Amino acid sequence: MLRLHNLRPRPGSRHRVKRLGCGESSGHGKTSGKGTKGQKARSGGSIRLGFEGGQMPLIRRLPKRGFNNAAFHKCYAIVNVSDLNAFEAGTVVNEQLLRESNLVRGHFAGIKILGEGELKHGLQVQADRISTTAREKIEKAGGTVTLREARTSLENKTDVTSSGAEPDVAAATVKPRAKTKTKSRKNKSE
Repeated sequence: MLRLHNLRPRPGSRHRVKRLGCGESSGHGKTSGKGTKGQKARSGGSIRLGFEGGQMPLIRRLPKRGFNNAAFHKCYAIVNVSDLNAFEAGTVVNEQLLRESNLVRGHFAGIKILGEGELKHGLQVQADRISTTAREKIEKAGGTVTLREARTSLENKTDVTSSGAEPDVAAATVKPRAKTKTKSRKNKSE
C-alpha cells in the first residue's frame, strides 16, 4: 500500500546525469559522444529539423493540395445544455454569466450551445450560435433563445452622418491624376 513514507519514482522514469568529458574509461571522454569533426561535432552545430543538406527537402517535394482556411477560422466556446442546469430557472444566461461561473474561459469568437444532455428548467439563453437540438431542448423546458448579432469590423468605425453635420460630397470624391504625355520613341520626326 502506498504511503507518504514509501513513495518512490517508477523504475526507469529517472536517469542518472550523463557526465561528459571525464576521461576515456567513463565511456564519454574526449569527444563526449559527438564523434570526430563535422558540423554536428562543433558547438552550436545543430541542424534544423527536416534539413537535408541543401537537397530539396521532402516537405517541399510533395505537391500542395486544396485550400486551407485555418487563418480565418473562428473558434467558438462550446457549452452543452446539461451545463446550463447550474443556473436557476428564469436566469438570463449570457457570456458574462458563463465567464463568472467558469463554464467558458479565454479568448473566442463567440458562444455556441450544443444539445448534449437535458435541461430541467426554463432559461433565457443568449448565444452566438446554437444547434437545432439544443434550441429544441431549451424551448421544450420553457426557455427562450436569442442569437446575438454578429460583431463586425464596421462597428469600430465612426459614422460620419451621426455627428449631425452633412458630409461634404465634393471633398469625399477623389479626382484621378491627369495623365501626362510622354514622348514616344516611334515618332522622332514630330
